[in-house]
Amino acid sequence: MLEIENVSRVFAERKGMFGTSPGVRALHEVSLSVRKGESFGLVGESGSGKTTLTRQILRLDTPTSGRILFEGEDMARLSPAALRALRAKVQIVFQDPYASLNPRMSVHDIVTEPMLIHRGILGLNRQQRTDRAAELLDLVGLGPQHLYRHPHEFSGGQRQRICIARALAPGPSLVLLDEPTSALDVSVQAQVLNLLIELQQRLGLTYFFISHDLGVIRYLCDRVALIYRGEIKEQGETQRLFDAPESDYTRSLLAAMPPDVRRVAGR
Repeated sequence: MLEIENVSRVFAERKGMFGTSPGVRALHEVSLSVRKGESFGLVGESGSGKTTLTRQILRLDTPTSGRILFEGEDMARLSPAALRALRAKVQIVFQDPYASLNPRMSVHDIVTEPMLIHRGILGLNRQQRTDRAAELLDLVGLGPQHLYRHPHEFSGGQRQRICIARALAPGPSLVLLDEPTSALDVSVQAQVLNLLIELQQRLGLTYFFISHDLGVIRYLCDRVALIYRGEIKEQGETQRLFDAPESDYTRSLLAAMPPDVRRVAGR
């Protein structure tokens, strides 16, 4: 479904008041393949290049070299109309459910906004969008009684459920999950992860899960890649990577995990 081929991103040097900042190589020949229907994890420390790669996938930034293909099409070569259609198929759930929801908008408006943006593709009128929003809230464990409330009336876990409903609104096939549980309490994290697994099985979704937490990755993902300073250090089946890591970097990360987390079985 998603092919990332030798993608590099170099940010050129910049001149400022205090001199010239050197160029930064954020990604170096990154190659990944995400299969339809799987959960693929990307693990890395802060500053490792996870966000930069996410921006390339969403076409919010352009690679310096390499290419990204979605369903066989080179995303860099898409026309504006084709790119707009692709944005309905590729959605994202952000890390912070408090910052990613407009406090002035009702849940109804938040969840129906993607349907309104992609109305040319979805063909839904206002009532159909409202009905669809109610169905999505039910799907994520809320209900139609929440439609006309505002974000400040919800807990962090409930807000993240609203964010998931919004991501599902245009009917995507690929969902990017950018640390979607790191801002939540541990008990709520488990609820959201189980919800994501249930939604994937029910809707046939493909996940690209970005995290620094190997325990979460082991629980959710079928395959995983480890990125360090913009380079992929190791990738493969999640269970194999935990049982028989090949790179020194992977071994050092696993050694830093609490013993009880290392013993947790994958799905």
